[in-house]
Amino acid sequence: MVTTERKTEGIDKAVFSYSFNHSNLEEENKILRETVSHMREQLNRFMSKPLMVCEVKDIMEDGVVIKIPNGNQFFVNAIPKLKLVPGDSVLVEQKNLTIIKAIDTGSEFNVDRFVIIEKPTTTFSEIGGLSDQIREVKEVIELPLKNPELFKKVGIQPPKGILLHGEPGTGKTLLAKAVANATHATFIEIVASELVQKFIGEGAKLVKEIFQLAKRKSPSIIFIDELDALASKRIELGTSGEREVQRTFMQLLAEIDGFKNLGNVKVIGCTNRRDILDPAVLRPGRLDRLIEVPLLDEQGREEIFKIHTKSMNLKGVSNGNIIRKMKDFSGAEIKAVCTEAGYFAIREGRDYVTPDDFLKAIDKISNAMKKESTDYVRMFG
Repeated sequence: MVTTERKTEGIDKAVFSYSFNHSNLEEENKILRETVSHMREQLNRFMSKPLMVCEVKDIMEDGVVIKIPNGNQFFVNAIPKLKLVPGDSVLVEQKNLTIIKAIDTGSEFNVDRFVIIEKPTTTFSEIGGLSDQIREVKEVIELPLKNPELFKKVGIQPPKGILLHGEPGTGKTLLAKAVANATHATFIEIVASELVQKFIGEGAKLVKEIFQLAKRKSPSIIFIDELDALASKRIELGTSGEREVQRTFMQLLAEIDGFKNLGNVKVIGCTNRRDILDPAVLRPGRLDRLIEVPLLDEQGREEIFKIHTKSMNLKGVSNGNIIRKMKDFSGAEIKAVCTEAGYFAIREGRDYVTPDDFLKAIDKISNAMKKESTDYVRMFG
C-alpha cells in the first residue's frame, strides 16, 4: 500500500514538473516570439523610407567607412550578410547610419534630369547665310564621324570638338543640331550652368557620367550651351561655390583630354562671350577649332527670310524692302518677325500675309529688342 502511494506521489510530482516545465517553455516561447516580432519591426523600420544613399569608401574588419552626400565620412556598422566593396552604393538608416543593403544605382545621378537627348531633324538646308560655318562644321564633326578611315590613312587625329561663338540667335544651336542629324548621331544638349551642383564633387561626377552616357550612345555629339558659365577665366578662389565651379571645369577638361580618344563622341561648345573663356579650354587638343557665327549680311538675311516664309501664304510681299528694314536682325529675330506677321493676318481673319503685316511685325520685334537692351544697360551698366 505504501509502495503504491509512493508511486502515485512520484507520478504526481513528475506530472507537476512536466506541467511546470511546459508552462515555462510556453512562457519562454512567447517571449521569444515577441522578441522576434519586435526585431522584425525594428528591421522593417530601418529598411523603411527615407533611407540615405551613400558610397562605400573602405572595408575594415569591424565596420565600413562610408561617405554621405555632403562629403563627410563615417565609420559605421553593416548587416553581416552584406558583401561590400569600395565604390558600392548603399542605403543607410539616417539616424545611426547603419548600412541596410547595397544597391545598383548604375550612376549616382539621373543624367536625364540635366541633359536633353534627341535625334535632331534640323538639316543644313534650313540654315541660311552661314555657308562658311557649315563647311567648317562638316569638316571637323561630320567628316570624322562618317569617314574615320580617311584620318587613319593620313595618320592624323581629328579635332575632338569645336567652339561656336557669336551673338545670340545667330544659329549656333541650329548648326550643332544639323550636323548631328547629318551624322545620325545622338544629340546631348547641356546647359553649362546646370553642371555646377550644390554639394562638393557632384558637378564633377555629373560631367563624368554625361561623357559615359555619350560613349554608350555613340556616335554622339555633346552640345554645351552657355559654356562661359562653367569655363570662364580662373580667378583667385574665394567662396566654396567658386571652388566647386573650378572642380567641375577641371573634370570637363579631363574628360575631353582623357587617356583614350573620345572616338565617335564630339564636343561642341557654344558661347556668346568668347572673350571671358579660360584659355585652357581652347588650347590644341580640346575645343581648338573656333568658329565664329556672325550677324547676317543682307544676302544671309534674305536666305533665312525665304526659309521661314516658304510655307507661308504671301500676297504682294516684296523681299527687298522687308529685308532692308531688318538690318542687324539675327536669324532668330527674322523667324520671330515671320511668326508675328502670321499672327497679324490671323487677327484680321485672313489666310494670307501682306507686306503691312511684316512691317508691323518688324516694328514689334524692334521695340522688344530696344526694351531688352535698355533693361540690360539699366541692370548691368
